[in-house]
Amino acid sequence: MSDEPVYLDHNATTPVAPEAAEAMWPYLTDLFGNPSGATPQAARARAAVDRAREQLAALIGARPDEIIFTSGGTESNNLAIRGSAPDARTPVVVTSPVEHPATQAPVEHLRRQHGWTVTEVPVDAAARIRLDRMPGGPLGLGTLILAHNETGTLQPMRAFADAVHARGGVVHADGAQAVGKIGVSVDDLTVDLLSIAGHKFYGPKGVGALYIRRGTPVAPVLLGAGQEHGMRPGTENVAGIVGLGEAAELAGSLLESEPVRQERLRERLWSLLVREIPEIVRITPSESTLPNTLMVAVPGMLGADVLAAAHTVAASTGSACHTGVHSPSAALVATGLDETTALGALRLSLGRSTTETDIDTAASALITAARSDH
Repeated sequence: MSDEPVYLDHNATTPVAPEAAEAMWPYLTDLFGNPSGATPQAARARAAVDRAREQLAALIGARPDEIIFTSGGTESNNLAIRGSAPDARTPVVVTSPVEHPATQAPVEHLRRQHGWTVTEVPVDAAARIRLDRMPGGPLGLGTLILAHNETGTLQPMRAFADAVHARGGVVHADGAQAVGKIGVSVDDLTVDLLSIAGHKFYGPKGVGALYIRRGTPVAPVLLGAGQEHGMRPGTENVAGIVGLGEAAELAGSLLESEPVRQERLRERLWSLLVREIPEIVRITPSESTLPNTLMVAVPGMLGADVLAAAHTVAASTGSACHTGVHSPSAALVATGLDETTALGALRLSLGRSTTETDIDTAASALITAARSDH
């Protein structure tokens, strides 16, 4: 029996799928060519990158030439948000108060460095944007997280996109937590830009992509040579890109079965917890949410203390600790959740390897921890 704790932190990162690792290996060894070169080795590397572009495009219903490979979700968000600024007709961006820092920081950059007006549309108790509070007047950009990284809440992206487009703006979706976990179609969502992070769906770390709809004006943020259609200079991370492509194809093949299985396990976990801890608060909504995510809080207890006592569970809290002082998640505070409850938040995120036995083990440990004096 393994001594490893039950891993319920798949929203933080996932292990690299064996299929992706196997596909990567030749490009870390024998197939070492530079895709921009003119040698036979370069041609093989270029073909591998092209195939990965096709694999990732197929996962989100895009065309291969609309995929730009990056170093991950943070770079993709920066390219989408900062790259949209030069051609925007109106220096106004609309977003929400529950965005990932990889969105918040480039949005703040537009405000500080370029004088943009930033409007944060409030969210409801489920962290879902209040479309009835959207601002009037022209917009340059709308950026919104597709699936919230803490609560798992899915945003009404199509309606948001329609509202932004009606005001003349370009629409960016931070899809890091959604792509590969649920079906994502860029045409159904009508987004112009979509950020993707490989390590969130069993690809390697340090590689991601930005979908740029044909005709959407985006200027490069990094300066250099002309790789990735001139949008992202620098020699391509061929092995990482190959792994990302393989992970995308694998994720696509599992989209019918795996979300259903994980949602069933998530609800089992919730049932076990609430049966023994009646006061526990479910923060993750029961509908329109990622199937693998359950955020809960034990009132009166710090989430960090619960996890410290639950040695057989590896998960995340909804608070940050700086020099011994705990602060609640800003996103949870934005939903109106009281600070005491927010400090008790635990994010439990399941994955492909999660079993019913894992769920029962984790539930037992968390119940014991919540009932302890720790």
